[in-house]
Amino acid sequence: MASKVIDILKGTFLTSDDAFKNWRFIIFAVVLSIGMIYTGHRFEKKVHYIGQLAEHENELRSQYMGGQKELMFLQMESTVANKLKSRGIAPPQNPPQKIIIKSTTPDGNN
Repeated sequence: MASKVIDILKGTFLTSDDAFKNWRFIIFAVVLSIGMIYTGHRFEKKVHYIGQLAEHENELRSQYMGGQKELMFLQMESTVANKLKSRGIAPPQNPPQKIIIKSTTPDGNN
């Protein structure tokens, strides 16, 4: 047992006659580790991007709600009347009247 630990510490398992299978495993482990690190970094990058998009969505939603509030205020009859008062336009004092037009056809039918 102690001799195997000493061989590992000295690195003789990499230079012995059957070292090829050890090198294959080491290269496989290194490639696998690099792949895991790469996917981890990509995952973190996507998480940060999703967080930025969520923050931007909240900001746009807030702007939309503010615009809706302002639009509702501008559409009020009193607001429109106050803005048109400076131009000399006022709401009518009498209600509108319905105009009925009777059309006649050449054959005398309505």
